[in-house]
Amino acid sequence: MNVFRLAGDMTHLLSVVVLLLKIHTIKSCAGISLKTQELYALVFAARYLDLFVHFVSLYNTVMKLVFLASSFSIVWYMKRHKIVRRTYDKDHDTFRHYVLVLPCLLLALLINEKFTFREVMWAFSIYLEAVAIFPQLVLLQRTRNIDNLTGQYVFFLG
Repeated sequence: MNVFRLAGDMTHLLSVVVLLLKIHTIKSCAGISLKTQELYALVFAARYLDLFVHFVSLYNTVMKLVFLASSFSIVWYMKRHKIVRRTYDKDHDTFRHYVLVLPCLLLALLINEKFTFREVMWAFSIYLEAVAIFPQLVLLQRTRNIDNLTGQYVFFLG
């Protein structure tokens, strides 16, 4: 296994655990951009389309499931949990995240490894992941209120 991939996976996993811990224990998603979380859920859904048709290793499969489950769990908490959703700051989370999706998809159609559906979706997920943090950064800039756990989440994610 590549040590850099392992370090990247563990850093990302740590950022997700910090965020889920914050949301679950404090029952608050203040300072977190739902739009960034939706983009990350889309990133992992597009990237891991091969989950049930292409087995690489147990580690690979488990990490794919963890990243998918955690991304959609965060979105669920922020949209559906009766207490957490009240703490979401939609007035400041106004970045139009849908404008990031189409350019990333067009870029993936033009620049990819091989012009197949899975490869184009893989390229799309890579391009979208590169810009998915933008709504979070804009939200933090607008509110100017960064608590410790949110700061750690953004640091580890970035």
